[in-house]
Amino acid sequence: MKSTLIGLLLLAAPAAYALRMLQFRRAWTSPPSPLSSGEGELDLISSSIELEASSPSPEERGPGGEVNREVQPQLSVLIAARNEATNLPLLLADLQAQHLPATAFEVIVIDDHSTDDTAALVTDAARTSAFRLRLLRLADLPGPARTGKKAALQAAIAVAQAPWIVCTDADCRVQPHWLATHQQAHDPAAHFVSGPVLLTGQGVLAELQGLELAGLVASGAAGILLGAPTMCNGANLSYRRASFHAVGGYAGNAQVASGDDEFLLHKLHAAFPAGIRFLQTPLATVRTAAQPTVRQLLRQRVRWASKWQHYQAAAPRQLAVLVLAANVALAGGTVALLAQPALAPWVAAAWTVKLGADVLFLTPVLRFFRRQRWLAWVPVLQLAYAPYALLVGLAGLRGGYEWKGRQLR
Repeated sequence: MKSTLIGLLLLAAPAAYALRMLQFRRAWTSPPSPLSSGEGELDLISSSIELEASSPSPEERGPGGEVNREVQPQLSVLIAARNEATNLPLLLADLQAQHLPATAFEVIVIDDHSTDDTAALVTDAARTSAFRLRLLRLADLPGPARTGKKAALQAAIAVAQAPWIVCTDADCRVQPHWLATHQQAHDPAAHFVSGPVLLTGQGVLAELQGLELAGLVASGAAGILLGAPTMCNGANLSYRRASFHAVGGYAGNAQVASGDDEFLLHKLHAAFPAGIRFLQTPLATVRTAAQPTVRQLLRQRVRWASKWQHYQAAAPRQLAVLVLAANVALAGGTVALLAQPALAPWVAAAWTVKLGADVLFLTPVLRFFRRQRWLAWVPVLQLAYAPYALLVGLAGLRGGYEWKGRQLR
């Protein structure tokens, strides 16, 4: 009787987790968006080609053929950068290849006190760029010293000219239709658009990170599609500039170094419940490199986890607790087997339910990202996930971590 009761307790969290993953799978595989895989992509490609072929018009060019800087852009692309002289040229080249008129968007790079050639690189690139490219340096702004990504984005939003803000990171790569997919999602009722992010890299560590992030991205997408947003990724999102100001921007969480993406998502959802979108099309996928070492990986994940305790919305809190409980149940059950071998059927059932749910959910997700081979890593990731999640979660609650050469809280 005692072992049965303990077994039921061990199975409860994985079972609840499995039900949530099945719900997420249904949301992921039944998207209402016209940008989901299929005809929507073909329509988007066609419309983008038309845009490219017709731009810029003679009215949009100056007397010497240069892009007319006085035409108001439709999108302001913001890139916060700290010591990114190596990565920025690749991203700027990707933006140069966008299938939108050069006058349709502007790019603002915000230099966050870099000690390399980031600022000089952007200044040089601006002289020959087909699109409007501007450099802001936090070190040059008047008033109190400003540092960090939120300060960088706020400074850029203050001078942005377009009605929609688009954000990515300096170490990312974007596809030619990236901005076109965001623009197509900006319907009159939309206020915030989240997009997919894929990790790249070779080796076991990179693929395990890629698998984990694919699950996080898809969980965030499913939450949006279900009307209960939990998470998004600052490497690929857009929002109305007016909506940012309407909810007070980062007010209430400006003291938290991370969370420029998810805190804003939660605030905008609270203010505009029907205005959150997810770009479920491979054309919108942003790519970024996996962390090269375990040490750097843990630093990044602690940075992400540091914002969890500041969540105000119920949905992300509930999901975080459910995921942690399911993983702790598997680890705890495995340890309990040493004292009570009679728990073996219950522990096996818990593992089967949890892993089965992960495989069911991740199969269409990895097909979307064309990374089906990562499915083989699900059992390996699960073995490491309980101690990994506990370590990262506790470190995030404690606060204090190093990122890009700074000690942050």
